[in-house]
Amino acid sequence: MNKRLYNIAFGLAIFTIIYNIVEGLIATYLGFEDESLALFGFGSDSFIEVISGFGIAHMILRIKNNPNSNRDPFERTALKITGFAFYLLVFGLVVTSFYNIWIGHKPVTTFWGVVISIISILVMWLLVYWKRKIGVQLNSAPILADANCTLVCLYMSVILLISSGIYELFGIGYIDSIGTLGLSYFAIKEGMECFEKANSDKYCGCD
Repeated sequence: MNKRLYNIAFGLAIFTIIYNIVEGLIATYLGFEDESLALFGFGSDSFIEVISGFGIAHMILRIKNNPNSNRDPFERTALKITGFAFYLLVFGLVVTSFYNIWIGHKPVTTFWGVVISIISILVMWLLVYWKRKIGVQLNSAPILADANCTLVCLYMSVILLISSGIYELFGIGYIDSIGTLGLSYFAIKEGMECFEKANSDKYCGCD
C-alpha cells in the first residue's frame, strides 16, 4: 500500500516538473511579447520551481526507501541552487518593476496573464489536494511540506490573476509592476525557505 502511495507521490512530482517547464516556456514568451513583467516573472519562477521539483522527486524516492533518513547532499545542493535563483529573480523583478513605474510603462495586454493564471490556479489546487491526501495517508511530513509549498504557487497565480485582470478591465499601467512586486514577495520567502531547509533536516511548509 505504502509503495503505491509513494509511486503516486513521485508521479505528482514528475507532473509538477513537466507542468512548470511548459508553463515557464509559454509564460515567459507571452510575457516578453506582451511586455507584461508580471507574466514574464511568473514564467521565470516556474523554471526555478523545476529545479526544486527535481529535489522533491529525489526526496520522495529517498523516503520511499528509507522513511527515517535525512536530506542527502543532492537535495541540499538543489535547495541552495533554488534559493540563489529566487534571490536573483527577485532582484531583477524588483529593479525592473520600479523602473517601469518610473517611466510609466504599460503592457501591450495582460489577457494571457489572466488565462495562464486561471489554468495555474486550477492545476495547483488539484496538486495541493492530492499531495496533502497522499501526505496524510503516509503520515509524511516531507510530502505535506511540499504540498504547502505548492500552495504558495497557487497564491502567486492569484496575484497574477488580480494584477492582469485589473489591467485588462481598467488599463492601470503600474498595476502590472505592483503585481510583479507581489510575486517578488513570495519568491523571496521561498528563497529564504530553501536556505533554511538546506541547513537543517526539518520540513517546514513555505508559509
